[in-house]
Amino acid sequence: MSMEKPITTGESDGFMVGYLEALALVERLHRLLLDVIKDEFERVGVLEINAVQALLLFNIGDNEVTAGELKSRGYYQGSNVSYNLKKLVEMGYMHHQRCDIDRRSVRVRLTDEGQTIRKIVAELFARHADGLSESGALGPGDMAEITSSLRRVERYWTEQIRYIY
Repeated sequence: MSMEKPITTGESDGFMVGYLEALALVERLHRLLLDVIKDEFERVGVLEINAVQALLLFNIGDNEVTAGELKSRGYYQGSNVSYNLKKLVEMGYMHHQRCDIDRRSVRVRLTDEGQTIRKIVAELFARHADGLSESGALGPGDMAEITSSLRRVERYWTEQIRYIY
């Protein structure tokens, strides 16, 4: 007979269920966002770039950054950031230049073609923001509450990563 403790107990059951639902929703929303971007690019006939790369261009914007800065600023997560940056350079969406101080480091910025992709994503997001607001699905207070809550979760998780060991 196992004496393992249950994952949740008593009053924390409801909170744990809500937390797990929120985690699943965040994951689904991210995948859905990528699908929405993919569909938009298919609609406008841009087929050579994927949704992850489009988001990367959107998040870089007018900045000039290194791959490390993309990760540290929270613009991009994942081990394939260097791969995607390389592909975007090869396809002409980004300029790259070795840093004068640290020759191992490469700085990237968007080309005119990259700015065009960024504009497509920005217009998509603006349409969605207008649609959510106009339909009454979310109001300014709702958006502020969602953003505030997600920032608190982000801070908590960041603290767990930094201080757990």
